[in-house]
Amino acid sequence: MVRRTGHRLRIEDIVSSGGIVYRLGEAGPEIALVGRSAEHLWGLPKGTPKAGESLEQTAVREVTEETGLEVAIERKVGEIEYWFSRVEQGIRFHKRVHHYLMVPTGGDIANHDQEYDLVRWFPLAEAESVLTYANESQILRRAAELMYWHPDQGPAAVAEAGNAEGY
Repeated sequence: MVRRTGHRLRIEDIVSSGGIVYRLGEAGPEIALVGRSAEHLWGLPKGTPKAGESLEQTAVREVTEETGLEVAIERKVGEIEYWFSRVEQGIRFHKRVHHYLMVPTGGDIANHDQEYDLVRWFPLAEAESVLTYANESQILRRAAELMYWHPDQGPAAVAEAGNAEGY
């Protein structure tokens, strides 16, 4: 039980950036998710910007580190925001996460870093249902609408790029 002492928690705004990486498989779009088996957690790759890094640069770096895939941004999908507290630190955080739609251009999911112990491709519908957090499922639904609109290339070009070398 947490006792109220009359002290307010300090509010701190934080930002992170990440991506929704997809490829077109034989049965349709597949999404790369990162997971932690001990926590039964599945999420979208994301992380905190380093000094001097743009949101786009952060998204590409974090997705590459966490998934092992080299990626290219197609477009911005949107943002999610949420609040959480670390009472022991006396802080209430307001976090805003910027998400970008991405396609793999190289790499391999076997080469992911150790922040997550699992990286796996999921069919779009399954990815939406296994994501741990509802706000990430919501941003994935928004991204799914954008996956089918490629005015300059068409979906076939993206399918070829996304399936090259089995990314």
